[in-house]
Amino acid sequence: MSTQDVHHSSQGFADDPRNNNLLVFLNGDFIKKESATVSIFDSGFVLGDGVWEGIRLVNGQLFAVEEHVDRLFQGANAIQLDIGLSKEGMIQALRDTVAINKMTDGVHIRLMVTRGEKKSPTQDPRFVIGKPTIAIVAEYKMPNPALQESGLKLLTSTIRCSGPDVFDLRLNSHSRLNFIQALLQAINAGCDEALMLDMHGFVASCNSTNFFMVRGEELWTSTGRFNFKGITRSKIIKLFEDHIGTVQQTDFTLAELYSADEAFVTGTFGGVTPVSQVDGRKIGDEMPGPLTKRIRDLYLQSMTGRKVGDD
Repeated sequence: MSTQDVHHSSQGFADDPRNNNLLVFLNGDFIKKESATVSIFDSGFVLGDGVWEGIRLVNGQLFAVEEHVDRLFQGANAIQLDIGLSKEGMIQALRDTVAINKMTDGVHIRLMVTRGEKKSPTQDPRFVIGKPTIAIVAEYKMPNPALQESGLKLLTSTIRCSGPDVFDLRLNSHSRLNFIQALLQAINAGCDEALMLDMHGFVASCNSTNFFMVRGEELWTSTGRFNFKGITRSKIIKLFEDHIGTVQQTDFTLAELYSADEAFVTGTFGGVTPVSQVDGRKIGDEMPGPLTKRIRDLYLQSMTGRKVGDD
């Protein structure tokens, strides 16, 4: 596997010494980061049986927290996992986690829920012997700003995005092996992230983000049938429609993508990250492109409540 710089990734971030002494929420208790452990019989470790969310803390506010917690509970309900907390209780746990760590800004939170510890490492969920495992890890993590100038290099993976009859991507599951396989293909080819097609050969998403391209004055993205139910994706679509122009949620091919004027990916952690290349083909003339920069600025403004560039 390539040893290219991990910071040049849609998930890349700079190390922050403040993360060395953080407390982690684990099943109602706050534990030092290095002491936070779960059993090897935990459902998440045994089979990836659980759901998760990523949430940003910006200017003292948990951005879109209700939407994230709603999605968490929808996913848990789909796999018949009783979290054991109300939505209000989960939001309070998130707030308590950042409060005990005295965090106010520049924080990314990973909220993880598994079915809990099992009597034996088996697939059958009836072997669970305890309550669900709930872990909340809040860290000082900001996207690598250099990516706004260089953009991401994507490789189209041979791994396809699945339909709901195989694996429903609207389910934010711990099971991610197929996406890791796609990412490994991209890394081994010297790229940063994998572009993934749907079962019909149309562009779907990337291995950890949702994909957009600009053609003329229009923003194009997939139909949503075969990609993540991205909260950031939905916000970008609405912001573009409200402030810039037309969004086409449609099937499109690699041939159409290769002639795009701009492209970018979206996700909770990275927000809007420009794409510079797809399969070795240059996308656009500058990083970020003008419409990519405009929608990125609008998204940052929606998060912070301030216009980009304001003190």
